[in-house]
Amino acid sequence: MKKEYKLNKLKKRKNPKVDPSAARKFLENYIDYDDSLNAYLKDLRTADEMTQAEFAKILDIPITHLSDIENNRKNISPERAAKFARALGESPEYFIGLVFQKQLDDHELKYRVKVA
Repeated sequence: MKKEYKLNKLKKRKNPKVDPSAARKFLENYIDYDDSLNAYLKDLRTADEMTQAEFAKILDIPITHLSDIENNRKNISPERAAKFARALGESPEYFIGLVFQKQLDDHELKYRVKVA
């Protein structure tokens, strides 16, 4: 269902020359997300030119919850991180690693999470 939704979204783009997969590749290659799944989710959404309502529907969460996540008012549990990763076709291990890294950083512990 997600892929079908994305195909429909691409047909409605304001600038059809912009390839969302290219934007996503840029994010993955040039921006370090070791600190925040919250920021990564927001950047994925904006790179794909989705509204919060559209993205929240894919993640199966209320819009207000997505807004709270994107603005760092809510933390993401490891279980929910895995669910989000599956919904977006991303790596659950990577998303869970970002969650644990944020927890360490929030407590000012100078450790780095490495996902094998």
